[in-house]
Amino acid sequence: MTDLSQPRPQLTISGASCQGCARKIRKALAELVADPEQVTIDLEQQTVQLPAGTDPDAAARLITEAGYPAQRTSSSCCKAANPVESNKTSPETEPAAEPAPQQEEVALQLAVSGATCASCVRTIEQALLAVPGVSQARMNLADGTADVYGSDRTDALVAAVESAGYGARPIEDPDRDDERRQAEERQRYRSLLAKMAVSLGLGLGLMIWGMGFGSMTITAANQTTWQLLGLTTLVVMLSTGGHYFTGAWKAFRHHNANMDTLIALGTGTAWLYSMAVALVPEALPMAARHVYFEASAMIIGLINLGQALELRAKGKTSEAVRRLLDLRARTARVIRNGEEVDLPVEQVVVGDRIRVRPGEKLPVDGDICEGQTRIDESMLTGEPMPVSKTVGDTVAAGTLNTQGAIVYQATRVGSDTALAQIIRLVKKAQGAKPSIGRLADRISAVFVPTVMLIAVISALLWYNLGPEPAVVHMMVAATTVLIIACPCALGLATPMSVMVGVGKAAEYGALIRQGEALQTAGKLDLVILDKTGTITRGQPTVTHRHALAGSDDELLALAAGLERHSEHPLAQAIVQAADNTGQRFAEVTDFEALNGKGVAGRYQGQTLRLGNRRWLEQQGLDLSTLADAERDISNDAGTPLFLTLADQPLGVIGVADAIKDDSAAAIRRLHDAGIQVMMVTGDVESTAAAIARSAGVDQYRAGVLPEDKARIVEEMRSKGHRVAMVGDGINDAPALAAADVGFAIGTGTDVAIESAAVTLMRGSLHGVADTIAISRATVRNIHQNLFGAFLYNTLGIPVAAGLLYPVWGILMSPILAGAAMSLSSVTVVTNANRLRLFRPGKPGRN
Repeated sequence: MTDLSQPRPQLTISGASCQGCARKIRKALAELVADPEQVTIDLEQQTVQLPAGTDPDAAARLITEAGYPAQRTSSSCCKAANPVESNKTSPETEPAAEPAPQQEEVALQLAVSGATCASCVRTIEQALLAVPGVSQARMNLADGTADVYGSDRTDALVAAVESAGYGARPIEDPDRDDERRQAEERQRYRSLLAKMAVSLGLGLGLMIWGMGFGSMTITAANQTTWQLLGLTTLVVMLSTGGHYFTGAWKAFRHHNANMDTLIALGTGTAWLYSMAVALVPEALPMAARHVYFEASAMIIGLINLGQALELRAKGKTSEAVRRLLDLRARTARVIRNGEEVDLPVEQVVVGDRIRVRPGEKLPVDGDICEGQTRIDESMLTGEPMPVSKTVGDTVAAGTLNTQGAIVYQATRVGSDTALAQIIRLVKKAQGAKPSIGRLADRISAVFVPTVMLIAVISALLWYNLGPEPAVVHMMVAATTVLIIACPCALGLATPMSVMVGVGKAAEYGALIRQGEALQTAGKLDLVILDKTGTITRGQPTVTHRHALAGSDDELLALAAGLERHSEHPLAQAIVQAADNTGQRFAEVTDFEALNGKGVAGRYQGQTLRLGNRRWLEQQGLDLSTLADAERDISNDAGTPLFLTLADQPLGVIGVADAIKDDSAAAIRRLHDAGIQVMMVTGDVESTAAAIARSAGVDQYRAGVLPEDKARIVEEMRSKGHRVAMVGDGINDAPALAAADVGFAIGTGTDVAIESAAVTLMRGSLHGVADTIAISRATVRNIHQNLFGAFLYNTLGIPVAAGLLYPVWGILMSPILAGAAMSLSSVTVVTNANRLRLFRPGKPGRN
């Protein structure tokens, strides 16, 4: 088994896109690594984590030789947990691990225009990956952005996208760019509707005229009229659908093919055939002199209508981010030089004192220095009830002051506020691509060329084997195949659901940082919970005091003299209790914290120790006289801390950490979802058993040291479990990294914890149950979208080619194909938007 107490080297790779690639990488490393299965390959992040002790340079060489360029990265594989709880140095606690470096950040984000389908996404990603220095590139079709890792060469990246036939510009200010993008989308929506009206108006007019007032077949009497109508149709096609032809030409120049290619070929073929008929009708038999100008115009009109409806529906998927953006206050009432002045929130600096009246939003993060109130934090944490705040308490930007007036001092402003970090994390996760979505990417690589080949084969079959007029059947079949096969729905199937799912999770106080976690969370069957601060409140109090000699208050004062040097919650509980007695603290020197064991110091020239039984007995101390008191403490779910001086026991102090009010209910929800729950703790057996009974966990491990937590996670995974680890301390980092999904417990103002796949903004285990429920609903929605998109293309293409002939003529016209293609995209987007109605606590809603 991997030694998780040692750092694991990490490599950055490129070109690995499937499990077959992963197998090749492991096979290449077989000569270097004893157990290749211990190699962790993240296809989403394009990283390889090696077992501890592996030579990373040799591994990079072997992987590169296997066809996947690899290089060392300074990022650690271990994800750090909540830095707020990093100072646990008292008895029964775990040693603090070094915080791992944060995962590589997005070097640059681009706004991309012109991308319409899965083939476009692949083309853009490949163009960006070709830029020197780029290690990863991810395009999100749903919101038109591309995240580029490893390079900040703006000009080169923009040029790469433009050379592939698309537009691009760097996003410098995400907030302003959101507003700009919304304005552009509104303008494009209006433009598409106007173009739709013109092209559909012409197409319907020609169809009605041909059906009721004239003939769509060219004769000597109407030849000139149809020539003029053909030129009019061309003008309308170029004015309302010129972007399709421009996009197709750019793609052709760069040896690519996309949705624009199919539309341009389909409508262009119909128009060219019709114009040829109008110019030289005598070259064709009378049965083949039918024109299809109305089809070309109507197809473009229907596709414009579909894109307009799709654009409108897509706007709803980003409501979660927009709601977060709407939480921002625009101005702040700042106290400067004794005067209050209203300033734009951008001008607030750290250290400013800000006055907030009842009913106002807080503009920045800070600490209250005057007044008390209740703050509604539901928009950030999901907690429905306002939280009491007084002097010294921390408050966050975007929350609502519901009662009293307060003055607070700004500690974090601008992009450093909790709200800004939430928005950044949500956007990043919405752009992620879980492994389920890579199926569309792989298909798109060959989809459009394959469709073009099918169209050519269909045309040849109809021309050589079909009934007369063969040339008409050939043209209609080829055009219909080209139009119906556009892979728009396929490209939208995954990103639309991911955007809504991540936003829905954020509404319930869960920040999903990785797209892969959104998929994996739904497959979990075992959740491992840290005890302190996760199941319990993390605010222990002294419940028992038993002195062998002297008074209990003197025992507490002596222990407090030792513990006042520590910042651990258990230590603070003892110091607080001693303060309440009014006793003078003992003077202790040479303080030393022994992680997972206890604390020690010198008192009156002798060694004073406070810690757990196991450690003190290892020091040769006999604690049998305190056995009854220890049992009482443990039976009440408390932690017994033994105090000794030199070689003599002085007494035992019981400290208990109450279970959170909703922990048991959240664990029941996990059970209802078919998930087992395990608790791991450094506490003694009896205390752990009492907590486990009260919380309702299935099993527990007591006396667990920090390094043991990661090994327990690996043990459970080796037994076939999909494991989640939930912790609140930086010392849980190895276990969080080892789990399939790591959940970091945070607070409303410490949400930028880039330590685990999921960060819970409130300290409730309901966030775990909510995330799992949302994950399952999202993956189910993605499956529905992908199934619908695949079914549409799988059935639509052969039907368009004439599979059911002569049951329904050539079955469908190009006009019907255009309507079906547009409808497929709208259907996918609409289905994704159903997730917005999902409620985690109410099954059956999706």
